[in-house]
Amino acid sequence: MLALDHLAICCTTLQDGVAATEAALGLPMAPGGQHPHMATHNRLLSLGPDLYLEVIAADPAQPRPAWPRWFDLDRFSGPPRLTNWICRTDDLDAELSHAPIGTGTPVALQRGDYRWRMAVPANGILPFDNRFPALIQWDGTAHPAPRLPDHGARLTALHITHPDADALRAALSRLTDPRVTVAQGAPALRATIATPQGDRVLS
Repeated sequence: MLALDHLAICCTTLQDGVAATEAALGLPMAPGGQHPHMATHNRLLSLGPDLYLEVIAADPAQPRPAWPRWFDLDRFSGPPRLTNWICRTDDLDAELSHAPIGTGTPVALQRGDYRWRMAVPANGILPFDNRFPALIQWDGTAHPAPRLPDHGARLTALHITHPDADALRAALSRLTDPRVTVAQGAPALRATIATPQGDRVLS
């Protein structure tokens, strides 16, 4: 089965993404780190004890990899925006047997004491125009969410639209989270986040 793990805001530069996200939410982001395998770097924000938000961009300080970056970052342009969501599972290989074709191949990764396996599509593009979640399996007990400063932000809704909403909804049958809804429309993600300053929307 699947559970919400984190949300991803992509951007052309990490500085721009952090500035836009902090302005939208009225909250400061915490340090993240680098991902040498993908030549990306990020900053993080707690959304509770088991969920977080990341702002992620290609890292100009690292050589470009010989394979497509995750989250379709190689083709990203325009202002920072919510592009992807990530679900965790206790058995990535088993979960991939239920997932749509093109969800990806497991890649073993690490940063500090974090160890995880993530399914990465060969072309960097997830099914349903990137509206199907990336799948992750954390190895061990280390997870970013409980280590982040908690500023009181909480995800209250993740609304996904896609032209083939019925098929996407069926593909998500292994996720039971009332915050996640799927509707007909152009491919898009919209997250409603409760903050001490009131509800804020990321899209």
